[in-house]
Amino acid sequence: MNLKGFLNYLEFEKRVSKDTLRAYQKDIEQFDVYLNHTYDIKNAKEVKTQYIRSWVVDMVGEGLAMTTVKRKLSALKSFFNYLQRYHDLDHNPMVKIPVPKTGKVLPSYLKESEIELLFDRITWPDTFSSQRDRLILDLLYSAGLRRSELIDLKVSSLDWSGRYFKVMGKGAKERIIPFGKKLEGRLKKYIALREQTYRDVSIDHLLLTDQGKIMYPKFVYNKVKQYLGMVSSAEKLSPHVLRHTFATHLANRGADLNAIKELLGHSSLAATQVYTHNTIDQLKAIYEQAHPKAKSDNA
Repeated sequence: MNLKGFLNYLEFEKRVSKDTLRAYQKDIEQFDVYLNHTYDIKNAKEVKTQYIRSWVVDMVGEGLAMTTVKRKLSALKSFFNYLQRYHDLDHNPMVKIPVPKTGKVLPSYLKESEIELLFDRITWPDTFSSQRDRLILDLLYSAGLRRSELIDLKVSSLDWSGRYFKVMGKGAKERIIPFGKKLEGRLKKYIALREQTYRDVSIDHLLLTDQGKIMYPKFVYNKVKQYLGMVSSAEKLSPHVLRHTFATHLANRGADLNAIKELLGHSSLAATQVYTHNTIDQLKAIYEQAHPKAKSDNA
């Protein structure tokens, strides 16, 4: 299927994130397994549109969410576009595959009261592991980082005099994120503990595992789920929920949408506008509570 060439293309030419790279690899490998088992096909040039439709029916039959099916088809579309452009594929079986429609899903987020519980009510001992865990949560919420950006954050990216740090986001786009005095104090405290705990470690990555190694995605996910589970009963308790919470709380407190866009590293304002959802709900609640005619039939 020439998957390796496609992944190199995504990584070095399109510069997609590591998470996207892993997701695309997994999706195409799953399609490859389906082709082998169902049609005994191993060559991408033999793939026909009906085979892909059959795969979609199979995925829906297994109960996969339509958003997941849509993502897998997006990966497949990119893959066949790549083959057509660089490997002389004479037909693209994805051309006649419609993109399934999905309902608009609002991002999950924590309430401000839950964030207060998280940082002010949980005890955080002055140990490397505890302060590291708190900083994971703090950077995801206070800076709106993606999980991959958090993992890649370097000590050398911190500018103490300007009180900001640089983040390399999607598409190798660099952005600057400011931090306040409280986060500055926690960063310095953690770095001092890091140096005491791992005197011989030369890794520039800011956040390390208990073994002094670079963090990995599952490590971050498990830590976030563990602590968010202490303050919230929500079904989704992932690192991305804290990023959504960061943006939602900024929007609720009147932050300019363009500023939120820049802080999140979004390429377009459309991706950021979803965070106005709670602001609108909040305005409705205030109106219904405060306006004398809001609940009147004669309004």
